[in-house]
Amino acid sequence: MTKKNILSAIQPTGQIHLGNYLGAIQNWVKLQADYNCVYGVVDYHAMTMPYDAQALRNNTLDMIMSLVACGVKPENLFIQSLIPEHTELAWILNCVASYNELTRQTQFKDKIAQLEENTSGSFITAGLFTYPVLQAADILMYHPHFVPVGKDQEQHVELSRNVVNRFNYQFQTEYFHEPQVLFTETPKVQSLADPSKKMSKSLGEKHCVFLFEEESTLRKKIKTAVTDTGDTPEGQMSPGVENLFTIIKALGNDSLHQDLMQEYLSGAKMYGKLKEGVAETVVPFVNTLREKKMEIMEDADFMDKIRASSAEIRKKAQKTLQEVREITGLI
Repeated sequence: MTKKNILSAIQPTGQIHLGNYLGAIQNWVKLQADYNCVYGVVDYHAMTMPYDAQALRNNTLDMIMSLVACGVKPENLFIQSLIPEHTELAWILNCVASYNELTRQTQFKDKIAQLEENTSGSFITAGLFTYPVLQAADILMYHPHFVPVGKDQEQHVELSRNVVNRFNYQFQTEYFHEPQVLFTETPKVQSLADPSKKMSKSLGEKHCVFLFEEESTLRKKIKTAVTDTGDTPEGQMSPGVENLFTIIKALGNDSLHQDLMQEYLSGAKMYGKLKEGVAETVVPFVNTLREKKMEIMEDADFMDKIRASSAEIRKKAQKTLQEVREITGLI
């Protein structure tokens, strides 16, 4: 039986936290067993917001190493800027995509609000407006059957599907097929410091459990994690407590989760013990990943492997672009 194709990508915008891992990367690793997977670190996308050039380069290299340490196979990975066909296909699709549809992209509006809140000015790049088309190019380049995404990314896949239909209609072809969204059950991990909000780097370091964090700072964060703020209705589990239980269960420590849950349901105030359970679960997990990443960092040939995998994946992109150029009338 022929394996189906999968495409997914991640921006190199800093350290991976536990929410990123459980929400996407863990799933990427599992999917490799049953699908032909292509995963990208999309550094062009990271240019749409204010950034530092050296930091972008460092973050891209760090993200690649982090993904491999988590279990993503190097041969399935590419760096977007090593495959310039992505930007050429994006331009062609820009001439197919609808302006009105781009104005309705919710993430564009969210990013504008973020810029206006966090910077003195509100300079908006054209790239921020059109990057969903580049994302469509990233997807369609490899003709995937499925795109594993979270709910917040569903709109971008829908744009890709609309671009497929418009492209095929305009050029009287059936060249592209509509990629399907692949939703999977993923735990919702909240901030340690404010469990009413999703774990996010933008909230600050105290809100996140980073995947390669030093044990001392990790234990400190867990020890000071918010549990019950006192405003939870009687009989309901507070968001902070629920979040700590979620972390233990999501990392596979089912027996500890069950024991602590029974204690909690008996009415015992066991927040200190619960935090100890989180530390007992998270610290060995993070230590193992950090050791793997250190081995990768010491591998002098590692980046040669990633350049080689990008070059091999680029062959697929070159084939797609050659066929698209022919269909669209380019010389």
